[in-house]
Amino acid sequence: MSAVSSYRLRPLLHFSLLLTLSSSPLFISTSWADTSGRRAYEVPAGSLSAALTRFAGQAGVNLSVDPALVNGRNSSGLSGEFAVEEGFARLLQGSGLQLMPVGEQAYTLIPAPESASAGLQLAPTSIVGDSEVTDGQEYAGGQVARKGSQGMLGSRDFMETPFSMTTYTKDAVKNQQARTLGDLIASDPSVRATNPAGGRYEQFTIRGLSLFNSDVSYNGLYGILPTYTIDMEMAERVDILKGPSQLINGISPRGSVGGGINVVPKRATDKPITELTTSYASKGQVGAAVDVARRFGEGDKFGIRFNGVKQSGDTEWDHQSVDRDMAVLGLDFRGDRLRLSTDIGHTERDTDAPQERVQVGANAKVPNANDVRDNYAQSWSKARTKDTFGAVNAEYDLSDSVMLYGGVGARKSNHDFLRHAVSVTNDAGDFSVQPRDFTRDENVRTATAGARSWFTTGPVSHEVNLAASYFYMDFENGGARYAAAPSNLYNPVDTPTPSNPTRTDSKVYTENRFSGVALTDTLGFFEDRLLLTLGARWQRVKVDDWTDDVKGDTAYDEEKVSPSGGILYKVTDDFSVYANYMEGLSQGKIAPSTSVNEDQIFPPFVSRQVEVGAKYDLGSFAFTASVFRIKQPAYDTNTTSRVFGPNGKRRNDGVELTMFGEPMKGFRLLGG
Repeated sequence: MSAVSSYRLRPLLHFSLLLTLSSSPLFISTSWADTSGRRAYEVPAGSLSAALTRFAGQAGVNLSVDPALVNGRNSSGLSGEFAVEEGFARLLQGSGLQLMPVGEQAYTLIPAPESASAGLQLAPTSIVGDSEVTDGQEYAGGQVARKGSQGMLGSRDFMETPFSMTTYTKDAVKNQQARTLGDLIASDPSVRATNPAGGRYEQFTIRGLSLFNSDVSYNGLYGILPTYTIDMEMAERVDILKGPSQLINGISPRGSVGGGINVVPKRATDKPITELTTSYASKGQVGAAVDVARRFGEGDKFGIRFNGVKQSGDTEWDHQSVDRDMAVLGLDFRGDRLRLSTDIGHTERDTDAPQERVQVGANAKVPNANDVRDNYAQSWSKARTKDTFGAVNAEYDLSDSVMLYGGVGARKSNHDFLRHAVSVTNDAGDFSVQPRDFTRDENVRTATAGARSWFTTGPVSHEVNLAASYFYMDFENGGARYAAAPSNLYNPVDTPTPSNPTRTDSKVYTENRFSGVALTDTLGFFEDRLLLTLGARWQRVKVDDWTDDVKGDTAYDEEKVSPSGGILYKVTDDFSVYANYMEGLSQGKIAPSTSVNEDQIFPPFVSRQVEVGAKYDLGSFAFTASVFRIKQPAYDTNTTSRVFGPNGKRRNDGVELTMFGEPMKGFRLLGG
């Protein structure tokens, strides 16, 4: 769906039109068999007037047009090699306008006759919905996309976004040989992995605040992806948004507020895909991945894509092995007004001797990672995970200015661990191995629906979004404890395989229900050079828990309205400045297993962020800079009483600089 927004071409173009009205019409042929004069162009999606002006400037031709013809129209942009007339036709696709030459290297626009409309259409195999064409439009270097998903706000070019956001492409995944999400985020300075690479699960921080895998969305739906590790072979793109994002995404299952990550599934492309990739890594990790895609039916409206992975073998760590399987099937339909997609996936991962995060006691200094030469995880420890998930998404263009959208998803997971914590008590690296058998079963159901409308009120353009969301998750934890034995971080000691439990854990069953409604309006002033986004989300958080079938007294049912806003000013087409205020509501903290009040649930809390930044696009190279402050309540475990609970306030201040692109041919930059 192409957004509709208000732009007016400069008065000089209007005057130019008056000078060319007497020219006789000559209509452009839409056959592009003659490829002479083709060259590379890069025009971002946006208003039709801005896209036409930019393309005409790059092509070195004169374009005259009546502003009334393009006012309130939008273009999906273009990227690649085009002849001049071919490029104009791509930009005008679906606008109801037609190009007419009025002289040598001079053109104007006129309304397309009804009978000529079909002649102006590109081949059906080249036409897809706006979200599929422009979201994947790669920036120079191919590692970052110009546009990324912003939840209920849709997809926007990074230069028109009042947030700090980076969208990594499948090329970035391949170039980094990323097998998991943890491998990919290494290039982003704002996102850090906090668990060992050889651990039983991945966990991250964005802007210094925790983000769990369950808070990573799948095509905008929370809780669908595997809980502990996310395979990258299923990803077409990965959107990383920094800062609280409740307004645009709703509350996440674990309440991450430092930022959000969205994985975009792969779709069948216009060209058939048949790829087999083999790999060898570490001590004996051997694997293969297959990627197959086809389009079929009238106009290639139907698509199917399958990605499968099998990898197993020993890692570089002693007595550690990893065996993983992944299968994801994606189906899609792209009609003139209706777009549908379905994704079904299953993953399994078996890890022997996974490493745990090292915890440092009050009387111990922080260990030197370079001194850890051997695997401190016991050979009998294990992690077994199985996740089955699916999602259905739909978009329907009710009219040229109104789009309806929605999605539903589900996941069922079974997890079985035999693990031990690593809590170092002194400078020598001593810790106690206390085995724990831990099981966790999860069920997730989630849905979202909304409407997006584009219109103008006088000189002001509007993009109004109304969205509702619902998230349900239940999970049950169980397990047992075993006798402890001593070990050391630097000189691990083999301990006996656990046999007879010393204590059986209570069965804890929890139900989470999150529902919300959000309304936003993005207003455009001064030919959309000034963009103001205002909105609020009402959110209800309901949590119930039972311990051994006895309902707990820490359950709660609370609601809150969270306002947010952002402003962006395009100083030039290549330079933007922005600021935002964002709020995030988080589900209450849950006391960890290392505390005496394990599994106690605390009420939800609010985080607040203020951010200012700038973005500079040099065409082949871009960088963004931002300064931010995030405030929220602080929680920790008392070192003496070992009781987990609130303890004061937390404030995260930071400065970020990111860069990406290809400043010289063959020389690509990605980082910050």
